[in-house]
Amino acid sequence: MTATASIIAPKGRRDRGRGDSGPVRRERNLGTYFIALLFIAVCVGPVAYIVLGGFRTNAQITSSPAGLPAPWNFGNYSAVLSSGVFWQQLGNSLIAGISTTLGVVVLGLMVSFVLARYHFRGRGALYSLFAAGLMFPITVAITPLYLLVKDLGLTNSLAGVILPQIAFGLPTTVIILVPFLKAIPDELEEAASIDGASRLGFFFRMVVPLSLPGVVTTGILAFIGSWNSYILPLFILNDASAYTLPLGVQAFSSQYSVDTARVLAFTSLSMIPALAFFAVFQRRIVGGLTGAVKG
Repeated sequence: MTATASIIAPKGRRDRGRGDSGPVRRERNLGTYFIALLFIAVCVGPVAYIVLGGFRTNAQITSSPAGLPAPWNFGNYSAVLSSGVFWQQLGNSLIAGISTTLGVVVLGLMVSFVLARYHFRGRGALYSLFAAGLMFPITVAITPLYLLVKDLGLTNSLAGVILPQIAFGLPTTVIILVPFLKAIPDELEEAASIDGASRLGFFFRMVVPLSLPGVVTTGILAFIGSWNSYILPLFILNDASAYTLPLGVQAFSSQYSVDTARVLAFTSLSMIPALAFFAVFQRRIVGGLTGAVKG
């Protein structure tokens, strides 16, 4: 009996220990959820305030800065959407974003293919040079970059914004795509060459489809970076007709500084395309980065 009791007692204690871990685990989960919700509130709160502020009047904002629209006023948004300035700046941002994305993806994919599949002297140094570009933000180089763009005669044009954005977007693209291309088996390239495919044929028929997740990821990052770019267009663009949306928000805020509600409406309309684009393709970004890490 004594031996049996000594065997059963530890088991009972183990069962009690397992039962006690349940509330502790639930408390930890509740703490994690609370921190996550707090983080979400901090991130979403300012965006929600700007969007809802566009549906209010200046009198409502003055009397109750943190209140809800009562009644809802759609005139601010309709006034912004009916103006040609917003659509012109939206078109400029789309042109700059799409052109930058295409340039970054095409050039980055070709450079990454060479660095990943070819063996030549200085390949490691060239890859390190692109990696060092990640630590060299465009803000640091804005003065010599402006002088270079001015000497090329590209000031006050979207080309003067697009070309530097492509150059500064290449390091991130190369760092993400090289692991994708290295992960392609050499046997696949050998089989393609046996079938008569040239190096360019192998690149277009095999490399591009296999690296599509990384290509999509780099394209999304390049587009969002171009859409949110402010410092470079501020130095390059002087004509209001060439303004992108970030510059348009600043100019609109200065012009209608006393009309806070309309400024909030213009700002929220400028944010919505980028937010929607990121929300739709966020899984693509995570999937592409995960594939790059695995590669």
